[in-house]
Amino acid sequence: MFSNYLIGLREGLEASLVVCILIAYLVKTGRRDALKPIWAGIAVAVAIALGFGSVLEFGSQQLTFKAQEALGGSLSILAVVLVTWMVFWMRRTARHLRSELHGKLDEALRMGTGALVATAFLAVGREGLETALFVWASVHAASDGTPRPLIGVALGLATAVILGWLFYRGALRIDLARFFTWTGGMLVVVAAGVLAYGFHDLQEADLVPGLTDKAFDITGTIPPDSWYGTLLKGVFNFQPDPTVVQVVVWALYLIPTLALFLAPVGFASGKGKVKAPDERGSQPSEASQASETSQA
Repeated sequence: MFSNYLIGLREGLEASLVVCILIAYLVKTGRRDALKPIWAGIAVAVAIALGFGSVLEFGSQQLTFKAQEALGGSLSILAVVLVTWMVFWMRRTARHLRSELHGKLDEALRMGTGALVATAFLAVGREGLETALFVWASVHAASDGTPRPLIGVALGLATAVILGWLFYRGALRIDLARFFTWTGGMLVVVAAGVLAYGFHDLQEADLVPGLTDKAFDITGTIPPDSWYGTLLKGVFNFQPDPTVVQVVVWALYLIPTLALFLAPVGFASGKGKVKAPDERGSQPSEASQASETSQA
């Protein structure tokens, strides 16, 4: 449940920050007339993300067992690829997100209503589709027959909405770079479990060999139906009897990815690339200041 809460919080907060930055910029520049197209684009993005999630869930139920496992495994791998790209991208651009969105919004304002709707849709829609896919893959991997994974996602999204509102109202200051670094690192750990489970699905579908080759079996020590087995399953997608392929895939993904992501310099942090200052010399807004300070 915690891993799904983390996914909902992390992905939801990204979308919330995008929305509050767009809204705050329009309000501060006196363009409240552009708020309706922005909200329309956001509504369309949310509807498409929900529809995509529904198609994944209900569409897969109509397939045969092996087809379900093949689809689940393939989408789990795709979800891990997208989430990995997302956490690295956000790590590098968190401090510059405001100026990037403002530039796109200025251009859309010059082009008209349709461009505003498209800007909001693209800004939020990408996050929504990524969230729907990764949530589906994670819930599929960690599902224990209870609604707890979905409750975790819902609570995470609700927390993200509240934090986004507080951020917009100026009642909360967040060091965004640090927040996205730590949550991104935890998300990489969750993604490793989803990836391993995805390969297990492909083994169930007879697309990857080695289903009977167990790396170890500690089900006697950590029963899957025990409270601690359920906890490990829910947080890390831990399996007490993984195959050799699962363990190899988990290690080959987690160790280098986490090391690169947490590296103090270079590609992961983006510190090797210094961006030029804002040509307009404008003072940082609340959203920018929040990325530089940590205050509750």
